[in-house]
Amino acid sequence: MSRIGRLPVPVASGVNVAVAGRTVTVKGPKGSLAQELPGGIDADVADGKILVKRRDDSKSQRALHGLVRALLNNAVVGVTKGFSKELEIQGVGYRAQLAGSNVSFTLGYTHAIDFPIPQGIQIAVEKQTKLTVTGIDRQSVGQVAAKIRSLRPPDVYKGKGVRYLNEQVRKKAGKTGAK
Repeated sequence: MSRIGRLPVPVASGVNVAVAGRTVTVKGPKGSLAQELPGGIDADVADGKILVKRRDDSKSQRALHGLVRALLNNAVVGVTKGFSKELEIQGVGYRAQLAGSNVSFTLGYTHAIDFPIPQGIQIAVEKQTKLTVTGIDRQSVGQVAAKIRSLRPPDVYKGKGVRYLNEQVRKKAGKTGAK
């Protein structure tokens, strides 16, 4: 058995889990998420817990067993607490500001970059150099944070750019100059 897959997913109070065919729907105070089950993996809800089972012990089924359990756990945590990623902007003149349903970034390019906020994601800008991306879907929150970081990744020589909060950037030495 998969060490992760065999663990039951605890369902918090106020969360409703419904299994309909190959789809597991999780509804909670923050919203609703649906997760498709791959072939050979089944989910049952009993005693306030979700149990994930596989049909056989093939390598692909063993790999999917733990994955599906982790995805269902993320769905339950997402609709109760939610997920967030924090980003910080470092560099002189680098900043972000909220403009309606877009975030406008000034990152040292000749133009400002308008980043549209996807549906189901909230972005809060504090102090023009700190962003918080929140939402109920863990994958979407991480993807949006990665896209924002890719607008100007941290420079390896000066460290300027967009980075995750407390991310360590290893700096290169640069030129030594004439002697």
